[in-house]
Amino acid sequence: MNFERLTFATIDHLRPVTQGHQEVIFCPGKTPAQVVAIAERLAAAGEGGGTFLATRAERAQWEPLLARFPSAEFNELGRTVYLPPDPEPSPTGRGTILVVTAGTSDLPVAEEAAVTARAFKNRVERLTDVGVAGIHRLLTQTEVLRSAAVIVVVAGMEGALPSVVGGLVKVPVIAVPTSVGYGASFGGLAALLAMLNSCAAGVTVVNIDNGFGAAAAASRINQT
Repeated sequence: MNFERLTFATIDHLRPVTQGHQEVIFCPGKTPAQVVAIAERLAAAGEGGGTFLATRAERAQWEPLLARFPSAEFNELGRTVYLPPDPEPSPTGRGTILVVTAGTSDLPVAEEAAVTARAFKNRVERLTDVGVAGIHRLLTQTEVLRSAAVIVVVAGMEGALPSVVGGLVKVPVIAVPTSVGYGASFGGLAALLAMLNSCAAGVTVVNIDNGFGAAAAASRINQT
């Protein structure tokens, strides 16, 4: 069956065919029991069976998930719970998805992106705390940047880092504005507008704090 009806959800088991990956559990607004029930159905599914990814999990949700699935991996910063297949297959795709952060405060969004990219069967690397406040830190990493197949750049404040990265590489750059910043950042709106107005060619922008969406886009590019 392509979908499975519960009283509170209709689980789409066709996602691996239509989207290239299993349906993902977005935890906000769901009760712990609902999250666990959906995870059980996804883990038992034939296509992609034995695995699931839950995002934006709070303690009330990740604690029962880990109790039900002891081998699941909880990423505290990224607020993800990932049950990898056993055995976990080797990554596929054209190359590496590199997740770059401007500052340590951007790590929660970046970790959501990194875990998601791994769950979608990509090879993932991280480059942390290389924002424009100390741009020399980034300029010493040009070889790492240019060896990636796709780059996800996560930045708050004024959101300048994706433009700088976009000017250094020829691969796709996906910019993720974060809500990190002082009052005039308007919860990430300033970074979002800066990224949308990037002078560097090839920079694509996702929504504020949307590490999941950036990883999904990067995976499609890498897997095509």
